[in-house]
Amino acid sequence: MSARRVNAALAALLACTAAPALAQTVAITGGKVVIGDGSDPIEGGTVLVQDGKVVAAGRNVAVPAGVRTIDASGKWVTPGLVVAVTDIGLYDVGAVDDSNDSDARKSPFSAGLDLSYAINPDAQHIKVSRSGGVTRAAIAPLGTNAIFGGQGAVIDLGADPDPVMIPRAFQYVELGETGAARAGGSRVAAWAELHDGLIEARELSLSPGGVRRDDVRLTRRDAQALIPVVTGNQPLYVHVERAADIRMVLGLKKEFPLIRLVIVGATEGWMVAGELARSGVPVLATPLNDLPASFEQLGATQSNVGRMKAGGVKVALGAFFDQPRYAPQYAGNMVALSRVPGASGMTWNQAFAAISSGPAEAMGLGDRIGSLRPGRAGDVVIWDGDPLELQTGVSRVFIDGVEQPLSDHQTRLRDRYAKSPSEGSLPKAYDW
Repeated sequence: MSARRVNAALAALLACTAAPALAQTVAITGGKVVIGDGSDPIEGGTVLVQDGKVVAAGRNVAVPAGVRTIDASGKWVTPGLVVAVTDIGLYDVGAVDDSNDSDARKSPFSAGLDLSYAINPDAQHIKVSRSGGVTRAAIAPLGTNAIFGGQGAVIDLGADPDPVMIPRAFQYVELGETGAARAGGSRVAAWAELHDGLIEARELSLSPGGVRRDDVRLTRRDAQALIPVVTGNQPLYVHVERAADIRMVLGLKKEFPLIRLVIVGATEGWMVAGELARSGVPVLATPLNDLPASFEQLGATQSNVGRMKAGGVKVALGAFFDQPRYAPQYAGNMVALSRVPGASGMTWNQAFAAISSGPAEAMGLGDRIGSLRPGRAGDVVIWDGDPLELQTGVSRVFIDGVEQPLSDHQTRLRDRYAKSPSEGSLPKAYDW
C-alpha cells in the first residue's frame, strides 16, 4: 500500500474515533419519572427521546414500534443535573500548576479571557461528575489580577471531543472581600473598577473605532469583552455574599438598565430576600453555609436557601467546585431542613428543581436543558433509587440522546482493588 493510501486510511480511522456517537431514539419505561420542573414524580412513567431531544415524558406515552426500549421499573428517571459555576475541565491536578488553567493572575487580560479554550473533555473531574449524573455545567471563574474572572462557558459532559455548548456564555465578576483584595484592598476600589469597566464598554460600544480616554484602565480586549454585558447580550455573574453587597449589585440596573444580573454565593441573601424577589434577579446560592467563615458571612445560616425560596426569590443551588456530583446531597439536605423545627428548607420537588431546571433557568437556558419537557436536550439519568438519598447510585446516563460511559479513575480503582491480590503479587495494571 502506498504512503498516500496509508495516510488516508489513518486519517479516516482517526475521524471515526473522534466523531461523537449519533443520538438514538430510545424509550425509558416503567420508572418513577421526575420532570425536573418542580412537579410531582410520575409513577410508572415513560421518557421518549428522539434525535437528541425529549419528545415526551409522563404517563401514556406512545412508544413507536421498533424503538430501543429500556425497562426502568423500580428505578428513578430524571433530567441530567445542571451545575452552575464550577471549574471542572480547567485542571487535572489543582496543586500542579502545569495542569491547572484556572489561574491567570500573571496575564495582562481579565474580562477578555475566554475559558472555553482551556476546557479538557478528558479531565477526570468531568468523567467523575458525569458518573454522578451531571450532564451540563457552567464553567467559571479564572483567578486573575482584576475583579473580572473572564468569560465563562456552558458545556456538556459527554464523552466526545467537543464539550463546549456555548462559549462566552457569561462574564464573571468578584466583588465582596475577594474583589476588594484584587482591586486594591477596599470594596470602594472594587466598585470603582467595575463601574469604570462598564462605562468604558458602553463608550466603546457607541464608538467602536473611536479614540479612548487617557484614563482607561482596561485593555481594549477586556473592554470589548464587556460590551455584550452592557448591551444585555451576555449575563453578568456577580459573586457576593454580604447583604449590603447584594443591594449594591442590584442597584447597577439603575445606571445600566439592560444588564442581566445573576447573583452567585449570597450567603446573606435571606436578609434581602424581598429586594431580590422584587428585582427578579436569579440567585445561584452556595448551599449549607452555616458558619461565619468570613466577615461578609456573619449572617450565615443553613436556612438561607429555604428562606429565599419562601420569599419568592428565583434561587437555585450553585458554586459546586471540585465535586459537582455532590449536588444531590446538598439538595437532599434542603429537604431534610424542611423537617427540622425552626429551620427552612425545600420540598423534594423544589430541591430537585434547584439542581436541574433552576440553574438552567438562571443561565437563561431553561428552554433547552434542565428538565424532561418536550423539546429539551435528551439528557436523562437513571438512578437505582431516590437521587437525593446518599446511598443511591447512577445506573445510566444519556446526553443529547447518546448513552454515556460511566468509567473514570475512581471506578477503575474500585474494580482494580475489588479482589485482594494474592500474597507477594501486585494488582493487575490498567488496560488502556
